[in-house]
Amino acid sequence: MHFDELLGILGEFGPYQKYVYILVCLPSIIVAFHMVNSVFLLGIPKHRCKLPNYPNDTYLTQGPAHDDLVRAYIPTELDVNNELVYKECSIFSVPLSGNATTGTEQQCSAWVYDKTVYENTFASELNLICDKQIWVSNAKMVYFAGKFVGALLLGVLSDRIGRKKTMILSLLGLLASSLAISWAADFYLFCVLRFVVGFSSAGLFMSTFVHGMEMVGPSKRLWAGIVIQYFIALGMVLQCLVGYLIREWKYNAIIVSAPAALLLSYWWLFPDSPRWLINRGNLEDAKVIIRKMAIRNNVEITEKQLDSLECDETATGQLWHLFTSRVLFVRTLVIFVNWCVVSMVYYGLSLNSGNLAGDFYLNFFLTGLVEFPAHTLCLVLLDRTGRKKLLCACMVLGGLACICTIFTVLYVEKRHQMYTTVILAMLGKIGAAAAYAVIYVWSAELYPTVVRNMGMGASSSCARIGGIVSPYIFDLSTIVDGRFGQALPLVVFGVSSVLAGLLSLILPETLGANLPETIEDGKNFPHHKKSTKYLEKGPSFTCNNEAFTAEDSTKL
Repeated sequence: MHFDELLGILGEFGPYQKYVYILVCLPSIIVAFHMVNSVFLLGIPKHRCKLPNYPNDTYLTQGPAHDDLVRAYIPTELDVNNELVYKECSIFSVPLSGNATTGTEQQCSAWVYDKTVYENTFASELNLICDKQIWVSNAKMVYFAGKFVGALLLGVLSDRIGRKKTMILSLLGLLASSLAISWAADFYLFCVLRFVVGFSSAGLFMSTFVHGMEMVGPSKRLWAGIVIQYFIALGMVLQCLVGYLIREWKYNAIIVSAPAALLLSYWWLFPDSPRWLINRGNLEDAKVIIRKMAIRNNVEITEKQLDSLECDETATGQLWHLFTSRVLFVRTLVIFVNWCVVSMVYYGLSLNSGNLAGDFYLNFFLTGLVEFPAHTLCLVLLDRTGRKKLLCACMVLGGLACICTIFTVLYVEKRHQMYTTVILAMLGKIGAAAAYAVIYVWSAELYPTVVRNMGMGASSSCARIGGIVSPYIFDLSTIVDGRFGQALPLVVFGVSSVLAGLLSLILPETLGANLPETIEDGKNFPHHKKSTKYLEKGPSFTCNNEAFTAEDSTKL
């Protein structure tokens, strides 16, 4: 008897699985904290050069005399709305006197910062502004690089030592590195620690997510795979609340790191995956957990049924097999492009909401809030409209919303511009979040069983590349002047999303189709004829866990 068959007796999503699933979802909140808290750790407040010989200088003027000094020392320029503002990186070498309006400018080495949004950030503490502003994007990039490496190495470790041990090791690494960030006074140390945070976050989410999916029956995996994303959205919303209440970056980092200590109790509360134990040949430990499951689910199971447990022997393939025919090559390339673009847009809009007009905290709150309807949209429509139509619609409509921001920036009056730009950006975020849920289901169904996990791993790597690139896309607004430059990042996201969405139309629909098992099936899909067992069960687990289900998430 295979484990999926046993779940048919025990219950595909009984009380015991619900208990485990709740435990599985809670770490996602912490993962979301660290996914987006760079917004608060590395935020760049408004700033200007510090006045010489004025130790008590502040960004906000302290009175008429202070205001006169600021006007005498700080050059002005027109912003994108043709309003006169102080320059951020220049100071007059000699203060202006009388009716003079111009003087010799020079770069300053000390700044004062606006305390309205942030009390203090790592970027303001180390003055990562002006010619050092690219360092902020580099620090954000390092986190995604850590996730890239973590997904590769900890995924292998999870299959070797188990989900539970990998989860605890990831928790320890995440707790230690995220707390240590609070005491990082050096940029390079900060980057090393952020790399470890990304590395550990990847292992934590992956091990708990896979564990949860291994505990439920085939008919519940799609539902369980998407519902966990609500906890990611909840984590983003809670991080906004923490950021609003605690505006000193060091304390913020400590507060979002501390809950990981509570999850160390999972060593006693969290069972190991019986499916993994069976596949590793550890049947006795698996039976102990299965007996507990039967008791909690109020189901009787015999020793004969337990003794009949076995794992499927599944043929394996190699990743390069996906490039052995024109059909598979084009299909794989399109999948890779969509993963990269979806990730780039998703993280770009999530991490740069502060660059939108309007209230910083409200915009950030909305970027998390809109994920709830996005995931609900997927739950309702994914098995009704099909994967192709839904993904294309999400990508194209979300992309068009981002592109339309260029018109609001250029042609809409300033008093209305804030609302229209934010609304369009949030529509783009809904499209990206929904597309993320669709693409991992669809792509896993497109890959033949023999290379499914390897294909998903390669797709995940492409997603990490999109995340790495996203901080630099928003830097375009500092390179290109004027209103067009202000809207350019969203336009880049929008155009990329539309093109990737249209490109996805090349891929075949998988809803209701018998999924490909072999490379030959993949070449002929969806016209091949084969057993309907995968249609009934969904993409299944294999004996060595190298072909995880279509719900194998690599989002975080």
